Parts: sequence; structure tokens; C-alpha cells
Amino acid sequence: MDRRHFAKHLLGASAWALPALTLTNSLRGQARQMSRDRKAAILIWLGGGASTMDMWDLKPGAPTGGPFQPINTTGDMQISEHLPRLAKQMHNLSIVRSMSTREADHTRGNYFMHTGFAPSPGVEHPSYGAVVAHELKRPQLEIPPFVSIGGNSVGPGFLGMTYSPFVVNYQGRVSNLDIGVGPERLSQRVATLRELEVGFIKQRRGGAAQDHSQVLKKTLDMMSSEQMAAFRLEKENQKITERYGDTNVGRGCLLARRLVESGVPFVEVEFGGWDNHQNIFDTLKDDKLPQLDQAFSALMEDLEQRGMLASTAVICMGEFGRTPRINGNGGRDHWARSWSVVAGGAGMAGGRVIGATNEDGTEVVGAPYSSQDLMATICQSLKIPLSRSFKSKSGRPMKIANGGSVIQDLIA
Repeated sequence: MDRRHFAKHLLGASAWALPALTLTNSLRGQARQMSRDRKAAILIWLGGGASTMDMWDLKPGAPTGGPFQPINTTGDMQISEHLPRLAKQMHNLSIVRSMSTREADHTRGNYFMHTGFAPSPGVEHPSYGAVVAHELKRPQLEIPPFVSIGGNSVGPGFLGMTYSPFVVNYQGRVSNLDIGVGPERLSQRVATLRELEVGFIKQRRGGAAQDHSQVLKKTLDMMSSEQMAAFRLEKENQKITERYGDTNVGRGCLLARRLVESGVPFVEVEFGGWDNHQNIFDTLKDDKLPQLDQAFSALMEDLEQRGMLASTAVICMGEFGRTPRINGNGGRDHWARSWSVVAGGAGMAGGRVIGATNEDGTEVVGAPYSSQDLMATICQSLKIPLSRSFKSKSGRPMKIANGGSVIQDLIA
């Protein structure tokens, strides 16, 4: 059960029922200093599986290459001509072109790329967001440590619902949540709920009631916290808003920056619609790439200007890539054998290409990297010890990132 479900069905109201709160200048200063000093991560999730060979690893002239041409960047690489703003930010980002991850099914690939583990019927593994939120705990943070914007992400697994993704829409509102009741009725419901939970806890029926009790306390603290102002996109400077773009991914990336600036350790921005089995090139050129280009480049520019990039890891990926072969419908199908991920910030190198694919993009040349290697690298950049292990509900020890190896060329 995530916080949205908990608040909706047990509280019947949300933080948004209270009057809007704004940060004072002092609190803004504290938040900005905290964002510089504390590690955090932002994941831009390209749901559906983006065609990375039309974005980050072009093959001009190859039969599989498609019509797009590469352009120079501020880094040591070329990328798609339809990402001109990002081309100016590539000195802060690197491309891992030798991802090879095996899982070419949406559900399995989504789970694998979020957790570093293949799906298993006996274990639910924690996702990036849950691991980072757990390891970068901040007692002074009164808003959720793992926020998912526009989608539900992958959950906390055996780490428990305290580290579930807190799901909001692209305007920063809790998705599908009605206000329902006023403060007096809310107080009565909370009192009743607490009595019920105390009873369940005393009966020792497992950890669920204790988890609920902890989330209840956090929810109530959140409802009165000045840190909630981070979700109020309408308070943002209009010129900054325009730089990100009047799109869901633009609002999502801006909200992610605001949340990290306020101390949230992990934010995921869902940007779906990349499952392009047909008409892929017009879809990319006219829709997906311009939106990503504007939002992602504005995020990188903002993080650097605010002194946050050195402490904030940024990852852009989906569950897999797409086939080098162009199908009969002018699209590309699922492909996990050879594809690319983009990452930077938090001490990772910028401007580099790590690994390569062959001339038509069908195979990785040299050493391949998998999900657990990427996750290990991100965790190391965030100063999360890779020697750390968790225990699953069955008592089995589980290493962070499934024991993956750090991609050394991605470390500055």
C-alpha cells in the first residue's frame, strides 16, 4: 500500500486540503544549502523503451540507421540532430552505449532496470528510489523521501511501505485524491484510526499495522510542513517555467528540481509513450524528442547554475532500447541486447562515451553493462556503500544493486 492509497482510504483527506504554504526567504536559503550538501538522484523514466539508436548512438548510412543525422555536442560524442539543446549540456552527461540487459518484456524490463534484479516470484526487491531514500535518510525532511511524478514507479519491496513512492501528478498534486472532509472530521478519523492500529500492533499480527502507524505520523507531519511548498509549481518564476516547457515532462522535471532542492533524496519523472512499433521517426521528431530536449536540458542547466549538479545524480533511461531493424510499419520493436543510457552529476564524469555497439547497432563491442552495474555506479556516486546488504522478509541477505560492478569509466 502506497501513501496515496493509505491517505485516500484511511484518512479521507490530503495535505492539499490545508491552506497553501510558502517558504520564507530563510527557509529557501536553508533548502538551497541542503541541496548543495546532500546527495540526491533524479530519474527521467522513458516508459515504453526509447529508441536510443535514434537518440544517443546513431548509425548514419547503415541500413538500420534511420533518417536522423548526428550533431556535435559540448562533450566527446555526437547525438541526434533533434536534441540540439541537450547537445549543449553533454559536457555534464555521459552515454553508456554498451547496455545489454536481456529483459525485452515491458513488465520484466521495467522491474529489472529499477531494481538490478530479475523478477522473482518469491521476493519483491526495492527499487532505486526506495534504496536511495532508505540510505539517505534525513530526519529534518517532513515530505516523502521518494516521489514519483506522473507514474507509480516500482515499489519498496522488502524495505517496507515507509519507502514507497509518493505519487503526484505533473502539477504536484496527489493523483486521484478527493479532499472529502474538513479538519474536525479528519481529527476524529485520525483518532479512531490510531485506536485501531494500537490494537492491531498489540496483537502482534505482523509489521503492516506498525508500518501504517509510521506512515500516518509522517502524513500528518507532512500536512502541516512548510516543505510542502516545494510541490507548488504555480509559485515558480514564470521565465523558469517557460524554459522547461509547457508539457508534462517539462513540469515534471521542474518539480523534480524543486523537490531535490527541498531535500528529497530521490525523484522519478515518468515520461511515457516510447513504445513506437509504428511511425517512429515522425513521433520522435515531432513529439517525443523536442519535449525531452527542452525539459532535460533545462533541468541540467538549472542544477548547474544552482550549484546542485555536483550532488545530484541524473539518469535518463527506459526499460530497454528498440530494434536496429525497422519493421514493416515504420517502427522499431523491443530490444535489450545493445542500447544506451545517459547519466551524469554527483561526481560522475561528463562528456564521455562509455562502450560501443557495432556498425549497425545489433551487438555490443567489448564489455557489456547490465542493470546492476549501472545501479552500482549510481549508488557509488551517491556515496552509498556497495558493501551494504539488506535482509529480505525471508531473512535472505540481499546486496545493493545485486552485487553489480561499478562502471569505472563513468566515475570522474
